[in-house]
Amino acid sequence: MSHSSIKFSRTDSAQFFRTLNKRVNNYFKENNISRNGNWRLYVKTFVMFALYITPYFLLFLFDLPGWVQLILAVIMGIGMAGVGMNVMHDANHGAYSSKKWVNKIFGGSIYILAGNVYNWQVQHNVLHHTYTNIHGHDEDLDAGRILRFSKHMKWHPLHKFQHFYSIFLYGLLTINWVLTSDFKQTKRYLDQKLSYGKLPTPFKQWSTLIIAKVIYAIIWLVIPILFFNIAWWKILIGFFIMHYVAGLILSVVFQLAHVVEEANTYLPDPSGTMKNTWAIHQLFTTVNFSTKNPIMNWFTGGLNHQVEHHIFPNISHVHYTKISKIVRNTAKEFNLPYYEYETTRKAVIAHFQHLKQMGAKPALSA
Repeated sequence: MSHSSIKFSRTDSAQFFRTLNKRVNNYFKENNISRNGNWRLYVKTFVMFALYITPYFLLFLFDLPGWVQLILAVIMGIGMAGVGMNVMHDANHGAYSSKKWVNKIFGGSIYILAGNVYNWQVQHNVLHHTYTNIHGHDEDLDAGRILRFSKHMKWHPLHKFQHFYSIFLYGLLTINWVLTSDFKQTKRYLDQKLSYGKLPTPFKQWSTLIIAKVIYAIIWLVIPILFFNIAWWKILIGFFIMHYVAGLILSVVFQLAHVVEEANTYLPDPSGTMKNTWAIHQLFTTVNFSTKNPIMNWFTGGLNHQVEHHIFPNISHVHYTKISKIVRNTAKEFNLPYYEYETTRKAVIAHFQHLKQMGAKPALSA
């Protein structure tokens, strides 16, 4: 079944989303504030880029002990994840600024994270946000044969151990961007004529992808190996550590919002129609976590407020804490779910419990 054949119900007799949207719009109007980023986001942008880039120059300029080099690689990974969650993510949703060219520039920060704008926007903005937790359509749930996130996925004996080995695979997320996934996605998405906005020509997309990969390799591997006073094998280890830390953070933050028991996974009916309207579907497939923790709110770019983000992806994350009260109260008023884990620890436990449940042989776990 193609993506375009999926249809969401248009029946919402209680008009949940219309009511919610009106209340959120009134919040911004009454407080005379923009839905886009503000000074808090700009300060955070500076901090995240500093965490990511500053260690690079420290490693270039100074002959540092090995343990310091290791710590700097970890800091770069934290900064890399921070740029992705706070800057790139908002910008590629058009939420960083009201100016398209600003969003385009900061959305392009994904290139220095080893990713690709076209691929990310198709996978995330189109497939994940439109078809959230719909098996066979939301590619964020597709981990191949090695991980089983949903009851709709085929079970393999290896899955019995996935709650043990999954954490080691999560750190490979951005390494896969570097090596294989961007090339596979470009071919697949171009063949399917998928796009977020105007479909690029194959020549433009392939040229952009290859040139960006070459420049990325020169900046992060060739220059350090040739000009840093560090052995080449240490450069490769540091590069891997940076990516592993970033991949682990990004993967876990996503899993806590969508791969837990409360976040339902669905199949469309034979006609391709979903049970609920799109907005109500988001409430059943998305979970918040640790929303009262100021550190998590700040560092994750509001991705712990996934309910608000999925219903209002074009609103900058700096506003999620405020509008979450409106979303929560409106959902309750309409007798709809608003799933949330009080702490990150509880969300992590729930995720690995879900992996264990999905890893059990279906006939035994039914």
